[in-house]
Amino acid sequence: MKKTFKANNIACGSCSNLIKGSLEEEFGEIVINLNTEPKEVTVKIEDKEKETKFKEQMKELGFEIIEE
Repeated sequence: MKKTFKANNIACGSCSNLIKGSLEEEFGEIVINLNTEPKEVTVKIEDKEKETKFKEQMKELGFEIIEE
């Protein structure tokens, strides 16, 4: 199931490339909408465990997911 998260600190294409380069191998295709504020990150998440891991890895890269 694809899920969209809002994230802090994503400013530009370089941030987008860092996220994709770091996480796409593990999580598959990642789509980042740079035209929204806060920025939106869409990724395929199979279960709660994978979602938690994705959020942790985003935070490690410096892009914290905003909890709704």
